[in-house]
Amino acid sequence: MERISTHDRDVLRGLAARLRAAADSPESQAKRELWRRHNALQGDRPLILAFPEGAWPELLPESVLQCADPKLRQWEWTLRSRLYTWEVIRDDSFVEPWFDIGWHIQIGNYGFDVPMHYGDSRGSYVWDAPIKDLERELPKLHFRTLSVDRPATYRDLALANEIFGDLLPARIRGMLFWTVGMTWEAAKLVGLENLMLLMCDQPQQVHRLMAFLRDEHLHFIQWLEDEGLLTPNDESDYVGSGGVGCTDELQPDTEVGITLRQRWGFAESQETVGISPAMFEEFVLPYQIPLLDKFGLNCYGCCEGLEHRIGPILRSVPRLRRVSVAPSANQETLAEALAGRYIYSRKPYPAHVCVNFNEPAIRADLRHTLTVARGQPLEIIMKDTHTVEGQAWRIKRWVELAREEVARAA
Repeated sequence: MERISTHDRDVLRGLAARLRAAADSPESQAKRELWRRHNALQGDRPLILAFPEGAWPELLPESVLQCADPKLRQWEWTLRSRLYTWEVIRDDSFVEPWFDIGWHIQIGNYGFDVPMHYGDSRGSYVWDAPIKDLERELPKLHFRTLSVDRPATYRDLALANEIFGDLLPARIRGMLFWTVGMTWEAAKLVGLENLMLLMCDQPQQVHRLMAFLRDEHLHFIQWLEDEGLLTPNDESDYVGSGGVGCTDELQPDTEVGITLRQRWGFAESQETVGISPAMFEEFVLPYQIPLLDKFGLNCYGCCEGLEHRIGPILRSVPRLRRVSVAPSANQETLAEALAGRYIYSRKPYPAHVCVNFNEPAIRADLRHTLTVARGQPLEIIMKDTHTVEGQAWRIKRWVELAREEVARAA
């Protein structure tokens, strides 16, 4: 067991005790039930979430951390961010009485390195796509090398339980991957603009590339299942592009453990928003369906407007439950298509929060959504907030405004 200073131990135990009190509170239990009913399409009201994401350094800067040990500082930040959401942001998320430790997994490349060049830690980046001649270089692609360091994972688990496990028990659980959408992987390999041009100039080669990525991703997620690395994502877990996964519809088989069918799945294709609906149906969705078919419940979409794609998505995605309604999406079209049979997962305009906090525009955006999606299972999720211009109060205030507008529309 690692030697931990009394100071670091006391800091973590104090935070863990506060989180445990929050998890055991009637309010947290009530919110858990709200999400369970919501995900079953039986919700009582629109649910509200706010994810600071890129703005976290302005809400919880490095200077607030007190632990000296680098690993414990990471754990401290995790505990503080959960407490900040519960005590300050006050959205509809709830607290679990656990501390999650992720598997130590190493994932190789597809045979090509894709170095990213960043302007700064939170800014833009560029990359030089490594595949210049798709036909000639496709044979060089190979499945990623996968490995797990179980001893390192178990050491972290034991350390967390030794420090504060009596207050907030540690368990192995976490997000092993985000999306099985694959088009971002394709864009990294051949270039974003070039990917769309290749659909016109070399369509058969694009089909070969997408078939490779489909098979590779199937191998990857099956490896996770075969290695016993899958954990549930049916509690307060982040699923899709912002929802909470709480459900009793994904019950694990106690004899075989967690399988892909006991998890939420997710796909999107933000990178191809500029292609036609016909090209989306030809080059993207058919390669995503075999992956999504592995999961018990599915989410689709992120920042791309789905109004021109929603028909084939609704027809093809198995066990679809949550559909993203992006800031620029045609909400009327999507509301008509979803028709209360799926969760209407609305992402308001983050610019109204991030740049010159615009309260009238925020209210107008919320009112539009509440009018258009009235009577549907609705969640309103503020995300992609890459800055709040140093004004940490903005995220909390957005939640307050959202609650006021939901009450007004009731």
